[in-house]
Parts: sequence; structure tokens; C-alpha cells
Amino acid sequence: MPKPPTGDDKVVRMQFLLVLRQRGIGDTAVLRAMDEVPREHFVENAFVDAAYADQALPIACGQTISQPYVVAYMTEQLRLQPQHRVLEIGTGSGYQAAILSRLAREVISVERYRTLANAARIRLATLGYNNVEVLLGDGVAGVPDKAPFDRIMITAAAENVPEALVAQLAEGGLMILPLGPHNGSQHLVRITKRETGLEQEKLIGVRFVPLLPGQAREL
Repeated sequence: MPKPPTGDDKVVRMQFLLVLRQRGIGDTAVLRAMDEVPREHFVENAFVDAAYADQALPIACGQTISQPYVVAYMTEQLRLQPQHRVLEIGTGSGYQAAILSRLAREVISVERYRTLANAARIRLATLGYNNVEVLLGDGVAGVPDKAPFDRIMITAAAENVPEALVAQLAEGGLMILPLGPHNGSQHLVRITKRETGLEQEKLIGVRFVPLLPGQAREL
């Protein structure tokens, strides 16, 4: 379990939350989750001093941990309820999954890199996030045997909405993902699955690593 915050830590956390509020994050449950999850445990050792800065940071396998504002914004836009089951595509360090776990009943997170999946699994278990299951596999294919999901979050940029994941979204469910060319303009998009089809809402401009099919052969 994480150590209790020191006085200096508390000041950093207060500033961290203030920045999120100033940038428009207003959901108190999301802010509470952002406060509770110790971000310093999810970044590389070389970047611990920058853990609470509002910036993305590099992690293993050429991936990144998203900036806190983007994590909070994507979480807020999912409109999570305590009974929801969530599928996350792209575990990375496990930070986003930890945030989701504070707001939902169950989180299934899929990572294509073995190194990241193993490390995140150990990290989440050590910190006590017991309602998160990390799976090594092809995120584009999802986890059909555990579907349907009330919410789906994709933390890598897709050029098109993955049909296999749409099929695993419950009717009335929400999906949020970065959408756009890998070397061009990307936006977060929120998709609502209706009986009559999909509703898409374009949200904010973002920059994410590409969503790639398959399980990585190395790392």
C-alpha cells in the first residue's frame, strides 16, 4: 500500500487537483479518484518528481502515461456508475485502470506488451486495486467472452472505430477513444450505442500513441 502523504506531498496533491478544477474537471467522484490514486507509483523512477505535473510521461515499450487532465477528462466523459463493468484497451502502467477502479464495479484491461501487462498486474495488486484484471492480448479484438461492457475506454489512437469493440459494448453503453490518423489530427470521440445505431460526439483534440492490432511479439 502507498505511504501516507507528507506535508509536501499534500501541497503537491492540492495543486494537482486545483489544476484539474481550473481546466474544467467538475465531477467530485473523478476528482476524489484522482486524489486517491498515487500517480508516483505508476511512472518510471526517473520521472517521479514530475508525476503530478500536467504532462504525459514516457513508460516502457515506447508507450506513455497520459497527462492527468486527459485521464480525468476521459474518465469524466464516461459517466461511470458504481455498478458498471469497464473494458480498457491499453493498460500501460495501469494508472488509468486504477482511476477507473475507484468508480466502477469491475475493470478488465487489455495490454499488448507482456512487460507492461506483468508490471501493471503486480503494481495494481500491490496497491490493492483488486477489482482490476489485466490481460495480455490483442486490444483491437477486445475480450468477447467477458462482454458486454457498460463502458469501454481506448487509450491509444484508432483511425477507425473498432467494430469488434462496438460489438462488445452494451446497448446504451458509452465508449471513449482517440480517433484520427496516427500522424495527423486526433480528437477524443464519445460513442453511445443505441438500438438505432451509434451516436458520435467529437470532444477535445488529443495526441495518443497508435492503437495497433495483435499482441506484441517482443517486450
